[in-house]
Amino acid sequence: MKKYTKIILSFFTGRSLATVMLFICANQLLAQDSTVAEEPEIKTVRLAKNTFESVWLMDNQTVIVPKKGSLEMSIQHRFGTVNNGSKDMFGLFAPSNIRLGMSYVIINRLNIGAGLTKERMQVDLNAKYAIIRQTENNKVPVSVSYFTNMVIDTRNKSNFTYGVHRFSYFNQLMVARKITESFSAQVAPSFSWFNNVEAFVNSKGEIERKMKNGHFAIAFLGRYKISDKSSIIANYDQPLTQHPTNNPHPNISFGFETTTDSHAFQIFAGNYYGIVPQSNNFFNQNDYTKGQFVIGFNITRLWAF
Repeated sequence: MKKYTKIILSFFTGRSLATVMLFICANQLLAQDSTVAEEPEIKTVRLAKNTFESVWLMDNQTVIVPKKGSLEMSIQHRFGTVNNGSKDMFGLFAPSNIRLGMSYVIINRLNIGAGLTKERMQVDLNAKYAIIRQTENNKVPVSVSYFTNMVIDTRNKSNFTYGVHRFSYFNQLMVARKITESFSAQVAPSFSWFNNVEAFVNSKGEIERKMKNGHFAIAFLGRYKISDKSSIIANYDQPLTQHPTNNPHPNISFGFETTTDSHAFQIFAGNYYGIVPQSNNFFNQNDYTKGQFVIGFNITRLWAF
């Protein structure tokens, strides 16, 4: 009897140990399975912030497109040339040029806008799309945006032979990089087109020299922050196309920018009197070698909805 009792106890004891070992192994397997089943950690890619503080830097657009739902108002003003000195208070009393504009980011990366410019009574419709954006880890080293507009010259019809002559167009590809926390730079080739251009007419009424309808140019922008809210800004525009007559002059501009969370104010001196980009690129006759600078300022106000 004792013999059978020992056999039975040893059987149940061995079975219990086996059960315990099986339970431990199962727990380890489940723990491994649960570890494998965990989702990998997703690292957030951060974009480089504030390459520029505004959609404008003096006379040129920047790569910046505000976030979706942002509404921005622009006030841009250009006085007369300073080379007349005190006769017109260095251009402050001279006839001035002004543009009022509004733009809205309808979807992520796409900004559309419209504006009214005093010179030539121009009405512009424009759009800008951020193609790629620089990241903080520099896996994407630059930001690239595309800007385009269509402008209508609304002056009296006596200025035009045909209605289609009122239209002009502008296309620009902007490549920018935030190089350091203080310094940002941008290069931007562009192409302008006017349906109607200037020409020289001889005494017989024949057209002898006519500007080309298309014009290539390139712009270089730079901003250096001297404090959290203040920067020194500079810009150079170089025409590339050579015309038979009335070749435009380059533009050099430099100034100061101060910003808040929703405002940007820029005051500067440059050669461009126009504000619409294709008008500046095509028709600028102010020569910096002769001191033909104008004082200008830009004010932008941003609302985020």
